[in-house]
Amino acid sequence: MLIPKEDRKKIHVYLFKEGVVVAKKDFDQPKHEEIDTRNLYVIKALQSLTSKGFVKTRFSWNYYYYTLTDEGVEYLREWLHLPQEIVPATHIKETRPQTQSRGPRDGARGPRREGGEGSYRRRFDNKEGAAPGGYKPSFKAQ
Repeated sequence: MLIPKEDRKKIHVYLFKEGVVVAKKDFDQPKHEEIDTRNLYVIKALQSLTSKGFVKTRFSWNYYYYTLTDEGVEYLREWLHLPQEIVPATHIKETRPQTQSRGPRDGARGPRREGGEGSYRRRFDNKEGAAPGGYKPSFKAQ
């Protein structure tokens, strides 16, 4: 399929910037949700990149999910004339700030709750209708 060069460039720029593209399987949809071009152009351009091994495709619930591969990053970087420092959003690793630990790491536990183990269970000591303290049921056959 012949896709106008400006539309192909929009698709490639968006794919390189985000690293992923989602497209609904609707060939008659006049416009893609995120890219300012026809949905059919998006599907066919990414189908072409998939056949070359630059994109991986998953299909689920009438949506195509396209993921850029490492070879695809190199190809688009060359096609768009971008420097090595620019990478897709999916390839950026977030650095988490160091957080203080909540307790000792030697396996020791913190202070226990009142009542010790099993304190979460209901107690029937002072409840009306509970069995008396010395009650011992017997299960003899009659």
